[in-house]
Amino acid sequence: MKPPFTVQPGAAGIPTDWEAVESWLGLRLPTDYRALASEYGPLDVGEYVWLHVPCVQAGRFDYGVWLKDTHRRCRSAARKFPPYAPLLFHPEPGGLLAFGETRSADCLFWDTSASDEPDRWPVVVYVQDEVNAGQNPWRHLGLTLTELLDSLFRTGVPLTDARTLGPLPPTARRTAFLSTPTAWAPPPADPPEDPVRRTALTEGTGLDALRRLVPPPARPYVGLGDWDELFDALGTRLPREYVDLMEIYGGGAWSSWLNFITPLRVEATQGYKGLPDFVEQILDGYRSLRADHPQYQPLAVWPEAGGFLPFADSIDGDVLGWLTLGEPDDWPLIVYPRHEEQGPLLRGRLVETLLDWLRGRPIPGFANLDEDEDPLDHCTFEQWDATSFH
Repeated sequence: MKPPFTVQPGAAGIPTDWEAVESWLGLRLPTDYRALASEYGPLDVGEYVWLHVPCVQAGRFDYGVWLKDTHRRCRSAARKFPPYAPLLFHPEPGGLLAFGETRSADCLFWDTSASDEPDRWPVVVYVQDEVNAGQNPWRHLGLTLTELLDSLFRTGVPLTDARTLGPLPPTARRTAFLSTPTAWAPPPADPPEDPVRRTALTEGTGLDALRRLVPPPARPYVGLGDWDELFDALGTRLPREYVDLMEIYGGGAWSSWLNFITPLRVEATQGYKGLPDFVEQILDGYRSLRADHPQYQPLAVWPEAGGFLPFADSIDGDVLGWLTLGEPDDWPLIVYPRHEEQGPLLRGRLVETLLDWLRGRPIPGFANLDEDEDPLDHCTFEQWDATSFH
């Protein structure tokens, strides 16, 4: 197809096995989308809209992961606002299927329920401004992809009473954060479900239950340092439960969200040099913010009496730590949130809290699952090594 925009040099197609992609999706894709993707690859359209295509770039983008994460995020967020019951999302039959997003965090979907013919699928927009205002975020445009692109450049497309998407400059270029994309291949089929892990979602307590739910790595990585040296550097011992957990799992990411700092990593060439370095950087930042805005940073910080002592962070910038009240084994947990006001102490100890969260129970300050999700899909642990940032 001849696009309604001028494509700048450098935008080239990526070899795509469309039969494999569509087999994995269980859907045929619109002809206009396939033609654009085959000819140009991922595009930044009109300096505002990203058209995503089946491709991968290490550390930046994976088509299959992006689809899943976008569907999950929009479904979960939309549940909070009228009409509350979210629309269906792929892979549900007739579900919305994402294909792009904007610089304002809007997401573009096809409504696959509208027709058995993909070329007639209309575009539906998840409007982030409406989410921010507590309003229904969905805008059914009644336009195919080709019709949407044409409207974006000629007249613009109304999204809210106060906002129109476009008109945009009629140009497109290779997406800047995907400078070296390669062909994407569907992931292998999931292995058969482990009945031991399924049972551990509801049965058992403590580290034994956690090990059944999320089998630990064969060689956990904690770093080449020494626990006593760590305690000396911090000026305190740490809860025995934390030490046991780290010796079993090492540093790593739980559920692709909660990052446990590698505590004894004195050999780091990048990122944090063990827990003391992490503590110093987090608390230096907290003290600085507290000096300017004490009403938003109400916590004492270590080594102040009862001070906050962090040991993990999230991909969203939240920080998990203890309030150092009493003996280390009695320290309560608390989350220092990145985007919210300071919340309460958590009720459980570390392993209990981690286990409850992985089982799908809401934890204040944590990223909690949508009610339609299977917790077992998120019971994962990715261990760090000497080259990791954390």
